[in-house]
Amino acid sequence: MEKKQIKKILCAVDFAEYSKELVAYARTLQEAFNCEIHVVYVAPTLSQYVGFQISPSSIENFVGEIITGAEETMENFIKENFPENSKVIGKVLTGYAAEEIIAYCKENNIDLIVMGTHGRKGIDRILFGSVAEKVVKSSYIPVLTIRPKIK
Repeated sequence: MEKKQIKKILCAVDFAEYSKELVAYARTLQEAFNCEIHVVYVAPTLSQYVGFQISPSSIENFVGEIITGAEETMENFIKENFPENSKVIGKVLTGYAAEEIIAYCKENNIDLIVMGTHGRKGIDRILFGSVAEKVVKSSYIPVLTIRPKIK
């Protein structure tokens, strides 16, 4: 049986406190496989607001500000959580998280996804769904899901 090679790992983060826990797992895998890590944050799309009493240019400016802020946060997050010479790429995407994660994996030949579950229950889960669940169900590559420690 052929061995599977892991050359690239996608670590999906939302910059919440437990994102550092996800990175710890991704870094352990990076050391084991000597691979590259792509840290990805997906900013929500605001296209659903087009048609409301908000001009499209205002929405576009707001999305631009979110992305700029997220890119700065990503830069700091990588500096704080990875050694200086790590093979790590930070990327901020916009859209629906599960779809963007899967598309990014295909475009960048990712071999493994590491992501957290928020552990939503009841009505929250019905209303918001689970990005992790959507990724697991539609991914063509393995997904390691990590439930954050609730403090």
